[in-house]
Amino acid sequence: MTPSSLPGNRKGKWPVAVLGATGAVGQMFVRLLADHPWFELKELAASERSAGRKYGEVTRWLEGSPPPDSITSRRVIACDPQAGKFVLSNAKNFRMEPDVPLVIPEVNGDHLGLLECQRKKRGWTGGIVTNANCSATVAAVALAPLHQKFGIRQLFLSTMQAVSGAGYPGVPSLDILGNVIPYIADEEGKLEREMLKLLGRYEDGEVMSATFKVSAHTNRVPVEHGHTICMTIGFEDRPSPEAAIQAMRDWKGLPATAGLPTIRSSSQSYPTDPSRSAM
Repeated sequence: MTPSSLPGNRKGKWPVAVLGATGAVGQMFVRLLADHPWFELKELAASERSAGRKYGEVTRWLEGSPPPDSITSRRVIACDPQAGKFVLSNAKNFRMEPDVPLVIPEVNGDHLGLLECQRKKRGWTGGIVTNANCSATVAAVALAPLHQKFGIRQLFLSTMQAVSGAGYPGVPSLDILGNVIPYIADEEGKLEREMLKLLGRYEDGEVMSATFKVSAHTNRVPVEHGHTICMTIGFEDRPSPEAAIQAMRDWKGLPATAGLPTIRSSSQSYPTDPSRSAM
């Protein structure tokens, strides 16, 4: 990594901490940050039960290879309140607050303009930025180029969500083996609300939520990882399957996010058979 590879020609990595580092989501962030080109993992925080002990001793690693010794040997600190910090939250809290950005950088990175309003309104020097429900995130990335080009009028989503999405220990095994649970508490409402904010417009210091109608059904299925979403979309300007596919191929996201260190597959492709593209 060279200094010029960091945003704004920053000379060193940003120091970051992971709160709730011993949990399933926290472990994922630790894994992603262990060798990140922009961020340096400085602190691991968890409950008082884990504070003061080595990370490797208090963490039951749930997936993949454990992080390097330089991380597992660190002492966990308590999640004490601290003012003046930027918090990037994976939790549902604050997502729908009008002055809190709910961000997918490629889709709506301009919503970060809310931070200035947030600081003024709340009188603090730090800030809170949230990410969306896992299913809403996946759906919004696919829908953004179509909404931008053709305008969504109505949307129906049906999700088939993996058991890992329920966290650890998650769904009891006898409830999910060979079964489908046709309702996930709180998920449908979150998906419907967050979708409209994610695809809304940032104007004059506020996010104007999208106005299309959206209805969601959520299901837990006996799959370990990966959510599947089936969508039926009504458009203001109805595209042909070929036009919809081309819009998705041409979409590059917001120009300001072009340098993000996102892992992109060079083999990414979209369906070429129009009969397999339901619009």
